[in-house]
Amino acid sequence: MSETAARRWTARVLTLFPEMFPGPLAASLAGKALESGAWALETLDIRAFARDKHGSVDDTPFGGGPGMVMRPDVVDAAIAASDRPEAPLPLILLSPRGRPLTQRRVRDLAAGPGARLLCGRYEGLDERVIEAHVPEEVSLGDFVLSGGEPAAIALIDACVRLLPSVMGCADSGAEESFERGLLEYPQYTRPRDWRGRAVPEVLLSGHHEKVRAWRLARAEEITRRRRPDLWARYVAGDV
Repeated sequence: MSETAARRWTARVLTLFPEMFPGPLAASLAGKALESGAWALETLDIRAFARDKHGSVDDTPFGGGPGMVMRPDVVDAAIAASDRPEAPLPLILLSPRGRPLTQRRVRDLAAGPGARLLCGRYEGLDERVIEAHVPEEVSLGDFVLSGGEPAAIALIDACVRLLPSVMGCADSGAEESFERGLLEYPQYTRPRDWRGRAVPEVLLSGHHEKVRAWRLARAEEITRRRRPDLWARYVAGDV
């Protein structure tokens, strides 16, 4: 393995549906960066670690109830196979009961070597395999998806766009929502007048300090109005 390959940010996805990848990650910024070798995508098919001839990866839950539960022995074998001692990556379980993913956590992950992303399905994983491996449990929000794959794609995209040279302008990321603990300020482009709505004069002034002050004030106003939780953390300096 070359030194460049060893340093490449890597997303290693454990999934029952490897055909879902790269999916949208093959397009736009992430796709160009993947093609250029700025990051690497690997998939492990959890079904390949099934223990019987039927390829069983799930079973009915003890105690009754609807749905199926992913077997601990199968998931454990997949996790073990994904662990490369020469290139260790943190293990993340995409789960609705996990901590909400934040831009701060995305920055930390993007600054590291990558991540192993474990995608659950059905009613989830047997709790014992979670206790055995203690993955970081991450959620995209208070809603339920059919599986962890869409969440994994979103997490990967959020990280990849922060990698060096992926975004065309190095300052682009610093001005976006959540980077300073605030939602982003409003954006405008041509035409200057549209349907009787004019671009704010300050943005046409050419006065950079006034523009920065206006943008900060609008970002603060929008955050205070729309996301009081973010505003409270911003005011407390917890950004």
